[in-house]
Amino acid sequence: MKFTDYQDFHQVRADYQIKYQEIEFVSECWTDVSIIFDIDFDFHKNCSNIDQSDIARRELMILPVLKELYQNCSGIKGKPGFWVQSKLELDEKLSGTVDYIFTAQSELSKTLLSLPILILITQAKCNNFEQGWGHCLAALVTADHLNHHSRPVYGIITDGKLWEFRRLHNQVFTKNSASYTITDLDKLFCMLNGLFSLATQDLRVEITP
Repeated sequence: MKFTDYQDFHQVRADYQIKYQEIEFVSECWTDVSIIFDIDFDFHKNCSNIDQSDIARRELMILPVLKELYQNCSGIKGKPGFWVQSKLELDEKLSGTVDYIFTAQSELSKTLLSLPILILITQAKCNNFEQGWGHCLAALVTADHLNHHSRPVYGIITDGKLWEFRRLHNQVFTKNSASYTITDLDKLFCMLNGLFSLATQDLRVEITP
């Protein structure tokens, strides 16, 4: 079953017996944002067709934020692997393409997806967050199995403006109560940096077969 076959996350929860809760599980962690990013991002917000196209929001709003986060971060084994439009597959029941993935960085090659998978980011197509979380949770279940249930795996849904954060661990799907928007980029980046710090704790790199 493809990730996109799920219309909401409740379907995934029912299929895989996943509990649900809402708490604040991420602490904001300060990080600086480059002046170049601020200038470019302000241009994207004010001078492009981001409200008319999912592709425009993906390329001009979401990817620049993730690239800035990537450039500012460093994990235990160096910078993480950063994957765009990458396929995840567990079995015939769970497979699909994820918009963006952060993983441990392979020491062999940047072309090899390494484990553990840390963070999955899914775009809310047509601003449909309910459906987006269905797709994302299906991908999180896949990642959790590929990680051998060894650590939490984190999910982000965004339409480029609103950003929501959740976690899957020990068969519990946890929603971070607070969401963030690009109207306050400093707080958004503090949240993303805090989430990345959580995701890279006690990181040990494995290589996929």
